[in-house]
Amino acid sequence: MSGGASIYILRCADNSYYTGITKRPLEERFGEHVNGALPGCYTFSRRPVVLVYSEHHELIAEAVATERRIKGWSRAKKEAYIRGDFDRLVQLAKRRGGNG
Repeated sequence: MSGGASIYILRCADNSYYTGITKRPLEERFGEHVNGALPGCYTFSRRPVVLVYSEHHELIAEAVATERRIKGWSRAKKEAYIRGDFDRLVQLAKRRGGNG
């Protein structure tokens, strides 16, 4: 991977989701979450974490926009996205002004 950035979703031990972005290799960033390299990070006290989704974007701006969009979603929308259930994602987007 030479350019762009990856977005990723982790499932934490408390069953919450963390959405992040990295320009570095995803395995390296995921390792930091697993090992608790950043004590101030959301995932630090919620380990162990499991990588449940990732995607690479060639344009960093697209990755940033995707990360921000996902962070604003409900749990149900995140889970539909993780599963690749885009029909369900569309249904959920029609609820409550799109954030459903």
